[in-house]
Amino acid sequence: MKAPYPHPIIAREGWPYIVGVALVSLLCTMYLSAFVALPLYVVLLFVIQFFRDPPRVLPPQPGIVSPADGRIVAVMPCLDPYLNCEAIKISVFMNVFNVHSNRSPVHGVVEDIRYFRGSFVNADLDKASEANERNALIIRADNKQLLSCVQVAGLIARRILCYVKVGQQLSPGERYGFIRFGSRVDLYLPLGSVIKVAIGDRVWAGSTLLAEWGE
Repeated sequence: MKAPYPHPIIAREGWPYIVGVALVSLLCTMYLSAFVALPLYVVLLFVIQFFRDPPRVLPPQPGIVSPADGRIVAVMPCLDPYLNCEAIKISVFMNVFNVHSNRSPVHGVVEDIRYFRGSFVNADLDKASEANERNALIIRADNKQLLSCVQVAGLIARRILCYVKVGQQLSPGERYGFIRFGSRVDLYLPLGSVIKVAIGDRVWAGSTLLAEWGE
């Protein structure tokens, strides 16, 4: 089954950048030369690939799916700073070549949204979880379990976009936000969750099963 997908293959967040770079490239070609404009066309290709946003197919088994594309950089027990309880943190690092749409990890209701200003250290580092600008969704899943899903800005990222509101119902794989130009997403799961990934694994938002609910 495909994840809910209300947007075209190119993320709507990217069109101002794509159109802008394309216009500058064409003007440079017209008034200078195609050779001079070549670097701009390379930039245009990069911008298009960065803002690609393909539909995803949900995994067949129920559980908690990845909220982001990228590489697993942390799987560890810790204190969930948003719910103030013991949890298991799974962190997904997105580089500039990953899809940057963020998707809901579970079927549930948004109980709270918390935004924090911060710095912009390398999102690959674990200290980015507490030091960087971030936006946390507190989601109550259908089984009444609470989890925190946190968008974290990175070294280059300067814009976290979140489109959901408190009380909104989310489905697994539903697109809820976007982070521009490199970042990470931290997922804090209840103790007892059965983790299905390890550090270094590549994952895909809405398609990769990160964990199953524990007893």
